[in-house]
Amino acid sequence: MADGFPGIVPVRDSKVPHGPVLAFPSASWAPFISELKADRRA
Repeated sequence: MADGFPGIVPVRDSKVPHGPVLAFPSASWAPFISELKADRRA
């Protein structure tokens, strides 16, 4: 995840730092992470 990109959250695999980037709209990032955390609790 990187800062400095208004309106998007770019995410890259830390094991491949120069690889492709997934870009999520900022408004969908928090619900996405919340769902991931909810799945861990289930």
